[in-house]
Amino acid sequence: MAELINRQIEAKYNKDKYLGSGTYADVWRYSLVDNPAKYFAVKKFKLTDDPRQREMGINVDTLREVKYLQELSHENIVGMYDIFSDAKDQRIHMVIEYISGGDLEMLIKDSSCAYGLADIKAWMGMMLRGLFFCHSNFVLHRDLKPGNILVGEDGTLKLADFGLARSFASPEQNMTVQVITLWYRPPELLFGARHYSGGVDVWSMAMILAELVNRRPFIAFPVEPSQTGEIGQLDYMNRALGTPLEENWPGVTKLPLYIEQVPKIPLRDKRFFEQVFRTIDEPGRDLLRGMCTYDPSKRLTTRGCLEHEWWSLEPRPTDKDRLPKRAKEEATMAKALGRAQGELDDKFKSVARKLDFGGTK
Repeated sequence: MAELINRQIEAKYNKDKYLGSGTYADVWRYSLVDNPAKYFAVKKFKLTDDPRQREMGINVDTLREVKYLQELSHENIVGMYDIFSDAKDQRIHMVIEYISGGDLEMLIKDSSCAYGLADIKAWMGMMLRGLFFCHSNFVLHRDLKPGNILVGEDGTLKLADFGLARSFASPEQNMTVQVITLWYRPPELLFGARHYSGGVDVWSMAMILAELVNRRPFIAFPVEPSQTGEIGQLDYMNRALGTPLEENWPGVTKLPLYIEQVPKIPLRDKRFFEQVFRTIDEPGRDLLRGMCTYDPSKRLTTRGCLEHEWWSLEPRPTDKDRLPKRAKEEATMAKALGRAQGELDDKFKSVARKLDFGGTK
């Protein structure tokens, strides 16, 4: 019976066009047999060569993504419609929304795409509503970054790439710290916290907001041979936002990977944020400060973010059908959907972001 259902699902679609390949999946465009003008993106997952997962045949991140996309249905989360396996090689095919507008990272880096404060409000509102839905259903995304936010043709933003997602854990259950791309990883993970909640995603959202405002990553340590990525990122974070200490984050020195930061820098105040984020208003900077508070217990929640006064003030968020867009780029979707979770894009791997944090004391 299961095989019959699988064949019936597969028969609903026609393979239309190869879009590209990534670490975990090949991405194709399919159409409906009954409606050839209706397109879908299909991730054809590669079989894993990891001996720990060889019996299952597919990577555990694939199982996570299928699980959570089946459970989450929201306007601002990429939708999954079907799943089936190939009769020839048994590879899993996941049928999701076809989104040809690229991702938020591409939009930020497109110098021909001009946008303003009202546009940033609209984009942040959509991302936070999608994330609030995840957290309301006890799901952590754990890999939020501009490259994992897809842009629909109608302007709608969609959270994608749920391969590192997981349910909120019980207090007795440890969680991994090896999640979230380094530049968007919160300090509690860098210090080795094995128990955490939605604050890790809110920190990532803060980094996305900062990047939207300045059109470059905010705390983006360029990895050098003399330092590990995590240590360098902590040093860069210290210089950017100030030093996490027991006085401003009770319990931080007891975290498993805590290392003392030198030099000791006072936490950054309003004046610092005014100088670094000049193109956003004070309520927006206040929201940003609340989202990137070191102490997770004092960091804004997704609900707190959405209840902030910024949204009700002028300028109001741009209507999504009037938001700036890039030209269609199907390869972008293939790149976003096929790469490994947490993988940096090639163009970022050797880029040094030399922000002068010392000059804004």
